[in-house]
Amino acid sequence: MTKEYLQRFATWETFLAVLTLLVVMYAVLTVPNFATIFNLSQAAAGISEKALIVFPMLLLIIVREIDLSVAAILALCSVTLGVLLRAEVAMPIAIIAVFAVGALAGAVNGALVAKMGLPSLVVTLGTMALFRGIGYIILGTGSVNQFPETFLNFGIDLVPGTPIPWTFVPFLVLAPIFAVLLQYTPMGRRIYAIGGNPDSARYSGVKTTRTVFRLFVLSGVICALSAIIFTARLSNARANNALGFELDVITATFLGGVSAWGGTGKVTGVLWALVLIAVLRNVLGLSQIGGDAQGMVIGLLLIGSLLLSNGAQQIFKSAKMHRFLSQPAK
Repeated sequence: MTKEYLQRFATWETFLAVLTLLVVMYAVLTVPNFATIFNLSQAAAGISEKALIVFPMLLLIIVREIDLSVAAILALCSVTLGVLLRAEVAMPIAIIAVFAVGALAGAVNGALVAKMGLPSLVVTLGTMALFRGIGYIILGTGSVNQFPETFLNFGIDLVPGTPIPWTFVPFLVLAPIFAVLLQYTPMGRRIYAIGGNPDSARYSGVKTTRTVFRLFVLSGVICALSAIIFTARLSNARANNALGFELDVITATFLGGVSAWGGTGKVTGVLWALVLIAVLRNVLGLSQIGGDAQGMVIGLLLIGSLLLSNGAQQIFKSAKMHRFLSQPAK
């Protein structure tokens, strides 16, 4: 009975959940000020943007694509918002323009990858420089720091009666939506089919080009939402915003059990990976370890996640196969 129970729960998500909880317990017991409400609230606010961007990244990697330009799109949308608000454009119009810029940037990536058949790794590497460069052309090396008070309040206030930052609320709303979308809808099945075998999916009637294009547009829209949150939270719009964000996002995706070859991955695993990365960065920050060293740790975690997840997936599959073969024939 115990053996069957262990085999049934032998998944990468379970392993990652246990590992994350162990790291959290270690931090609570050994790191001063980690378990304070203020620190946990700040940690949640600090990953608000990355937590959102990880959703479209998850979908793209499942279909064997990737978007390296997410941080650059965020920066461009942040610059757009700052410039429009500085010009005293009404907030609703400015926000609509930001979403339009994000969708357009995603559409550029989608057209080059899905419609022209170019490799997404190379395309988004190029547009990463392109979009950030446009931000520098618009705003230069300066920044916009003056914003409406209501906008800034959104960036720093908590949901009344809770320690949850308002900037974290969009993630809490979208997380179950993406989980249901991927696991229980025809769209999710099409995404898995494309990632499993693009040719078979195409012959089965799945419109692969349109689906991949829409995923890139979705990525741009989510980056625009993240830009609004980032700008409100830091009260700052500049072209070098969100430098290096793509590292944490991609690491969380692969560490969460998404295969680099597409076709597999779940929202739950990625969420556990996101929590693990956030806790590690928070612990390193509280230990007075700088951003460069934190980046090195996350880079090592990315490499390790590829090695570990691939090896562990094989072990878990073997355990499940053994359980299947050991069942008595009916």
